[in-house]
Order: sequence, then structure tokens, then C-alpha cells
Amino acid sequence: MPRTARKSSEYVPPGSMIGILGGGQLGRMMAMAAAQLGYRCHVFTDKDNSPAADVSAQTTVAPFDDMEALDRFARSVAVATYEFEHIPLASVERVAARVPVRPGINALAVAQDRLSEKTFLRDTGIDIAPFEPVDDADALKRAVDRLGLPCVAKRRLWGYDGKGQTMIRRASDIKKAAAMLEGTAGVVEGFVDFEREVSVIIARTGAGDISAYPLCHNIHAEHVLRETHVPSGLPEPQMAQAKVMATRIANALDYVGLLTVEMFSLSSGGLVVNELAPRVHNSGHWTIEGAVTSQFEQHIRAICGLPLGCVRVRGPVRMRNLLGTEIDRVPTFLSDPGAHVHDYGKGKPVPGRKMGHVTWVDAQVPEVTA
Repeated sequence: MPRTARKSSEYVPPGSMIGILGGGQLGRMMAMAAAQLGYRCHVFTDKDNSPAADVSAQTTVAPFDDMEALDRFARSVAVATYEFEHIPLASVERVAARVPVRPGINALAVAQDRLSEKTFLRDTGIDIAPFEPVDDADALKRAVDRLGLPCVAKRRLWGYDGKGQTMIRRASDIKKAAAMLEGTAGVVEGFVDFEREVSVIIARTGAGDISAYPLCHNIHAEHVLRETHVPSGLPEPQMAQAKVMATRIANALDYVGLLTVEMFSLSSGGLVVNELAPRVHNSGHWTIEGAVTSQFEQHIRAICGLPLGCVRVRGPVRMRNLLGTEIDRVPTFLSDPGAHVHDYGKGKPVPGRKMGHVTWVDAQVPEVTA
């Protein structure tokens, strides 16, 4: 049974059930962190044999538009959260009618739609790439003319890990972009000539307390995160600027939980926000072993009204994703006494799919061949 609650209306006492919408590896690691703090988790997923279900007290497997199943789920939990942002808003609203959902629906609505996200960031005074909304092939051509080449066309909805976007480097690429956007709305972004990609992971409580992890440097290949390095290598003024920007975003959203802000670092010393993730994030996996408090524990603390944990880094950190059959190399990684291996329990490897990750925390982390 839940223990006696404190006075704060945001407080969810240990022993309570936390609801997680989504059953992927982020939900898995969230549930493991919640258990460490004395909570149980109920996962709602539309897929059988999900990674999060393996480590949770309870699982509901049903379509996200099954309102009766969502009602039963909501009645069983004290607070709900989500582990990915592509959940139908109507489903989250259904749960929120019965139980607090943290982060709130507003943050989810902003992050789900690229146009809403960019409009919000611009109106909040955050530097972003120039953009144009597009609804058809003619609008696409006009947007390319205004923004110039190269530029990037993206679907407004359901994009992640490079899906739903394409680079337009020359006029002949417009046809390919039009085919990708056929039947759906999109945006075209001006190309940002950046030096490196970084992310800020920031936590905010319902009382407005905020704590940000040190910036991390993210290395992508084929639009998928391959490695994250901490420290980021950015000069102190840029790191301070990034945290100010992330704090402004979190406050503007009245955010509760962990928020990830992905940014481009420019040679001029400036920063441009690329996109938001209203959740724990792949680029924060390094915090499990590399920081005093992991991003997953920090998220649970925030949504349950607990004090935020220490974000101090334990040393230079390197995190590498294991994609597809790279998961078969786990025995090799385990032979390295400095390696921390995480297998997400996804079964048969699928090319390009995130199957696990490895983290090193040391003064000299090793090089790893592909």
C-alpha cells in the first residue's frame, strides 16, 4: 500500500502505481528506476512482448484507441506518463480525465506536430532554423524558393530517427520530397550549417524546481543516434546559453518531468534548437552509470513530486547504441571490465533497430569499431 503522503499536492507516495503509456525500452528503464524508488508500474502498450512489460508489475495490451481499456488503466494508477510522443492525443486526454498525466498534454501536442513545435519555439524567443509550412507540391516549391538550397522537407506528424524527412540538395530532389509528403502536411526547414549536435536534458517539477544535466555531444549516422559523449566539448558560454534556452522552454510549457532539447552548435558560437522530446531520451542513457542520478530516476522523481536528484557527472562518458545484429556482440563487450551493457530484450535483431547500448565511464573510454 502507498505510504503516508506529504503535504504537496504533486506528491505521489512510494508504493503507488505509476502508469506508463508505451512499452519500449524507455518505458523499461523508467520502470526499473521506479522500482528502485519503491513504485510499481502499469504499462499500456499496443504490442505483445514489449520490453517494458518484462519489468513491470502490470501490463495492458490494447490499441491506443481502446477507450475502455484506457479507463481501466487510468483507474489503476496514481499518476501517468508516456515514453514516446506519438500517442494519440485523444488517448492521453482520456487518461488525463481520471488521473494526472505528467508531462501535460500541452507539451505532447507541441512536440507531436513539427509545425506546432517550431511555432511554439519561435514565439517563445528560441532560435530555430527558418521554416515554411507546406500542404501541397506547389507550396513545397514556393518554400524551397524562399528558403534556398539545401533545405529539409519533413512531415508534420509521426517523424523520428530520420523517418518522414528528406534532404533537398538540388532542384531534382523536390519531386522526391513531394512524393514523401503526398497526402500529408509538412514543413520545409532551411539548412543549418552546424559544427556538432548536442542535447540538453532538463527536469522540472510541478513546483517549478529545475535541474539540467551537462550538455552531451551526439553523433548520428543515417539519422540514428550512434554515440553520445560527455563532456560535450562546447565552451562554457555556449553550455550556459543552452541551459538558459532549455529552462525557458520548460517554463513556457509549465513542464513536469524530463524534457530533452536537441540543438545544433554553430561555429559562430550560437545555438539553434532542432526539436523537442517530451520524455526521457536516447541521448540521456549515459546518465545511468555516468551521473549520480539517472535521467529515468530523475523523471520519476519529477512526476511524483520528489526532490530532484544530483546531476553531477562521474567522469568522461561514452555511450554507444547497439543496432541490429550488434547486439550479438554483447559477450565481447562484457569481457571489457569497464563496459556497462544494456540489452533491451527485444528478441530477434532487426537491421537499424536499437537493441541495446553500452556505456563507458572512465578517463579514457575505448574506441569501438562498427
